[in-house]
Amino acid sequence: MSKLTETGLYAASVSVRSGRGSGTLDRVFRFVSAFPTREAAIQYALEQGRSVIRQTNPT
Repeated sequence: MSKLTETGLYAASVSVRSGRGSGTLDRVFRFVSAFPTREAAIQYALEQGRSVIRQTNPT
């Protein structure tokens, strides 16, 4: 996800959901870095989300 900030830069965040039913956990990560474009913010959020998934589900 991305959001245009008051400074004209974009903030990035990502939501990672795991589990099922009443055991579902949804973690939202908001990042401090700001990005010049919406696409850059989304790309960063995707990379960070994938990193979290790899750490919790090692292959």
